[in-house]
Amino acid sequence: MNAVRTRGLGKAYRDATAVRGLDLTVPRGTTFGFLGPNGAGKSTTIGMLCTLIRPTAGEASVAGQDINRAPHEVRRRIGLVTQESTVDQDLSAIENLSFHAELYGASRRDARRRAGAVLEIMHLAERGRSPVRTYSGGMRRRLDIARGLMHEPEVLFLDEPTAGLDPHSRANIWTRLHELRQRQGITIFLTTHYLEEAENCGRIAVIDRGSVVAEGSPADLKSTVGDDLVCLRTADDAAAVHAVRTQLGLAAALVNHEVRVRATDGAALIPALIQAVTVPVTSVTVVKPSLDDVFLHHTGRTIGEPVGDPR
Repeated sequence: MNAVRTRGLGKAYRDATAVRGLDLTVPRGTTFGFLGPNGAGKSTTIGMLCTLIRPTAGEASVAGQDINRAPHEVRRRIGLVTQESTVDQDLSAIENLSFHAELYGASRRDARRRAGAVLEIMHLAERGRSPVRTYSGGMRRRLDIARGLMHEPEVLFLDEPTAGLDPHSRANIWTRLHELRQRQGITIFLTTHYLEEAENCGRIAVIDRGSVVAEGSPADLKSTVGDDLVCLRTADDAAAVHAVRTQLGLAAALVNHEVRVRATDGAALIPALIQAVTVPVTSVTVVKPSLDDVFLHHTGRTIGEPVGDPR
């Protein structure tokens, strides 16, 4: 059984269509990334899958339950961490987590036991009795995730889980998420506009203007975009370009004071380039295709350019 499955899922408002014709299949136990710029429809999609927003088209199931026919069953099986932290700043971590568990029907004893367990997972146990207002931004985000785990969900939805955090805090959260999936086999479905964050996912879908334009593993998506880019800096770049064109028959170009050549395997081409170029070579760099290249290839712009109405 798949953790998430959608067919033709869509959401239209009076003045705009936020999501259109969404077809997704997310296997159980995977980390699935929904990559796209602000305003692409990521948060709307999570809202529909978590039964917070009613679709206007299509169908979807989460953890084997239909989001329209069995919304309460969906909610019992999922955890949701929204973009904004909603923990009580004046309570301790244990108090926040225990209150959440009791809302799901856990006894006070079981709630405390579970709180201790998830705080261990998120490396917050030593600060479990401290008021949340004394936490750093990264610690509060880990607490948000811990709360989403309190009722042992089958699928954990994370909406921009590291937005606004410094690189160290973001890396820390990803370490905890990797450990979580390995320990519990939980399915993680997250949205992000950070390219380097999407690299941590086993599979990603690229969304733009409400539609999925590409889907696959990061490596597979990058392999379909194009060749490696080999960049050389030499003592005479013009002479180097001429030598590569005439001796190797490659379309070399001079861009930003460096010689650029495209090749399927850039590393393997380097010895031939060095031999063909008779002038001194000061540096050689091989640049692999990136997820930004994937986004550019499918949309005609970089992921940093916002789109439409950010719903």
